Parts: sequence; C-alpha cells; structure tokens
Amino acid sequence: RTTMKSLRFISAEAFVSNAEFARKSLGAVAHDLFPLLFKASYLLEQGEVIHDLVENWPLFDFNMGKLLGATLDYQEDLSHRTCSVCLESCLTGLRDYVLNQSSPYMKKLRVVDLTGMKDVEVQFCKCKKTMGRWARTQLLSKLCSELLVCLQQAQCNPGTFEISINVLIDLFVTERNYDLVVQALLKKCSCPLKICCVAFRSDNLTLQKFFYIIKLTDPSLLRKLEVVHNVHLEMEHLEMLFNSIHFPLLMSLTLPARTFNVRRFTATDEQMLANVGEKMGEMTQLTELNISFSILTGRIQKLLSPLKTPLKMLDVSNCSLNHADMAFLANSFHANHLEALDLSGHDIPELYPSTFFKLLSHCSSVLRSLTLEDCNIQDTHVNMLILGLSPCQKLQEFKFIGNPLSSQALKHLFTFLCELPMLKNVEFPVPRDCYPVGITYPIDDASLCRYDHQKYERVAEELNLILLQANREDVKASTPLFGSYDAAVEETNNELGAYLIKSFKETLEKFTTSFSKMS
Repeated sequence: RTTMKSLRFISAEAFVSNAEFARKSLGAVAHDLFPLLFKASYLLEQGEVIHDLVENWPLFDFNMGKLLGATLDYQEDLSHRTCSVCLESCLTGLRDYVLNQSSPYMKKLRVVDLTGMKDVEVQFCKCKKTMGRWARTQLLSKLCSELLVCLQQAQCNPGTFEISINVLIDLFVTERNYDLVVQALLKKCSCPLKICCVAFRSDNLTLQKFFYIIKLTDPSLLRKLEVVHNVHLEMEHLEMLFNSIHFPLLMSLTLPARTFNVRRFTATDEQMLANVGEKMGEMTQLTELNISFSILTGRIQKLLSPLKTPLKMLDVSNCSLNHADMAFLANSFHANHLEALDLSGHDIPELYPSTFFKLLSHCSSVLRSLTLEDCNIQDTHVNMLILGLSPCQKLQEFKFIGNPLSSQALKHLFTFLCELPMLKNVEFPVPRDCYPVGITYPIDDASLCRYDHQKYERVAEELNLILLQANREDVKASTPLFGSYDAAVEETNNELGAYLIKSFKETLEKFTTSFSKMS
C-alpha cells in the first residue's frame, strides 16, 4: 500500500536526499518548513540532516509523536520506526543545539517530547537496527552527562547556561543503566537538558535502588509506573511506597507477580491491603491497573472499591479470583468503562459462567481488547462465547491461546469473528486435535510444541481462508505459543537471562552448601 505524498513532501524529500547540499542550505530555510524536512529526513534515514535540523531547531517545541505522525503532506505515521540511525542523530543534535553558539537562529526551544515513539516488532527502516526504550533512556542520560562536562570545560557563551529545555521521556531502568540514569537525574538542575520522566519502567533492580531512583524522577509528573519481573516488590513495600510518595497524575500502574498473596495473610496484612486500596483511591487519574500473577482470592473488592475513577484497563490474569471477585467486577462501576480486560488463567466456564457474561455485557459497548488465555474454554462453550461477544462491536483484539478447542470449533468461532467490524488482531490456540490424544490442559511448557505441525498449518490456512472469503484481510491471526511480543522484554532479554542464570546458580550453591552440612 502506497501512501500519497503532497508536492510539498516530494520536494522536501528531494531537498534532503542530497545531505551535503541540504546541510549547507538550512540557514536559508523558513522556520515553518523544519517539521516537514524533519519527517522527510526521517523517512529517508538521512541521519546527518536530522542532526543538523535538530541542532538548529527554530521553534518552541519538538514533539516526536506529532512530527512523525500523520500529516496533511504525508499521511503515514512513522512514530513506530524506532530507527537507531535517526534517533541517535536526533538526540546528539539536541545536545549540539545547546552547545552550538553560531546557530543563526535564536534559541527558542523549551520542550522536547520523546514519548510518542512506539516500539513494535517489525521495523521498516533500511538499517534494521532499532533503538528501544531502554537504549533511548541510556543515550539521553549519557548525553546529559557529556553536556555538563562540555559546559564545564569549554569557554561557553553565558547565554548557554540560561538554556532550559524540558525533555519528556518514558524511562526504562535496569541494573545495567541504573548508575548512568541516576547521575543524569541528580544533575538535572545544572543541566540545560532536563529529563522529565512521564512514564517509568523498572526491571532487574534491587528494592533499595528502585526506591532511590523513583524519588529522583519527580513522581508528581509520573503518568505511568511499571514495576516488573525482577523487582521483588511485595505488599508491605508497596504500602511504604504509597505512604512516602504521592503520584497525583498516575494513570497506569503495573505491579510485579506475587505483589499480593492472600494465602499467607494475617490480620495485619488485611489492614495493609485496605491501606493500599485507600492510597490507590487517592490517585484520581488512575484508569489502568495490571496486577497479574498475584493471589487475590476474595480480596478484589477490598483492593478496588476505594477507587473513585472507573478503570479502563484491568489485568487480573492468574490472580485466583473466586465467584465473589467476579461478582464484584460485574456489578462495579468499572464494568461499564472497561476497554481492555484480561482474565486469563481462570476456569471461567466452570467457576462463574453467568457472572462473567454479565461483566462482558456491561463492558460490551466500549470493550476493545479481551484476553482469555488458559480459561478452559471448550467446544461446548463456543456458542455461549459467540453470544457474549456479539454485542462487543468495538472489539479490536481477542486473545484466547491455551484453550482446549478443536479445529471445527475454531472454524465456527472464526466465522463469527468476521462479523466484528473493528477486529484487527486474533491470537488463537493450536487446535486440541493437533496434540496427542490424552493431552491435559493447561499444557506444560515441555509439551507445548509437541503437536502435529503440518496439521496445524492446514487448519491455520483454513482459518485465514474464512477471513479472506469474508473480505477481512485486515485481521491478523496468529498463535504466539510463548506469549505476544513485548518490546521491553525483547530489548533487555540478555540482561534478564543473565540475572536468572545468576539467581539459579546462587540457589544451587546454597542448596549444595546446605546438603554438604547435612552430610
């Protein structure tokens, strides 16, 4: 599919395609043409031109999402191109904007917004090398430190020290880039480029380091907080966090697995859970909550009832919810506002079929994403599922990997899914009849790939044919056995893998030592 370009955009492409000529001629370019030239340079991956455009940026703001998004001159959105060449040129250009004393333009730049970049699985840039959120965090922190060194060493124009640019960014911090980011945040006051953290993700960090850096980010500006995987944050630490730090603008909160575990609750823990709920209730902007892989049996009401703003996104996958939890969700004021819901890991047909369908009917007018992985949905439940999904006319994404459905049931379901007008993405399970007879669900990791691959390919072709015959080529259907693509995990998997091996080694050593003592 070719996106139409205006004559202006074609001219901009021609201008920037000769990098040497373009760089020499920038001084004669009208200010209002800089955004157009920036997008054209980004499309053509003209790193040197991008650098010089940013170094001489004549406008008050520089918003990556808007600059690369759909424009009248070129409708295609380039904000999902996290091209390493382009982004590095952009950030070094920003550093040199501060240092450049001979720029013909008055330095007006006050706000740089890097939050509009979208990290996706498939990249269309020629260099094929991406710069993800972690690497953007790393590079910006490094450039801020370099900038301070340059300012201290060089004979700078006094005006340089008056430059103050707020750089809005989604920070991603792990053990490996922690020290660099901390240094940049500590020196924020004296650096012309001021890191303003809008979203913060931490992984593979000790609790001490997490608590220290979160205070440095200026939590009053934070809209999104993700504490994931290897940060051992439990309920008592969460209560401490909420008691010591206020998050007035927080809209989205993701907590690591096992933050809550009601199986070992005492009376003190019950009070602690109530306190955490009350603190979340004070976050009046909070509309997205991910508490997956915590054990919250019978406690959802205690945790969520203090919330004063309805949730638009709720992930309670693998939280061991009981009927009372599901009844609370179905009858709560959140139900009518849920745009994304994940109930994976719950035996819905066995435990609370009617309550689940009540919840689904309440959110059907707004629901965009539904995830029901490993929910024991079988062939006998498909007609009921179709009935429940029929009103969900805004559904864009439906994921139901890990359910024991036959090829025939999947074909029946796909015929219905073609009727959902907004649907764009379906993640379906390997059919039950592709596995050996007697396979038990949920399928363990060792058996996950032991299915008839040829038969699966035939069934997948038939399912795609159903979409094709209904003129629904716009729907992507796939079976990601080991979970959907996660840009953050993908970018840091080497570090996380090394951490897991280290943890396993330490556990093994402790076990060996204990065993030796016993012997």
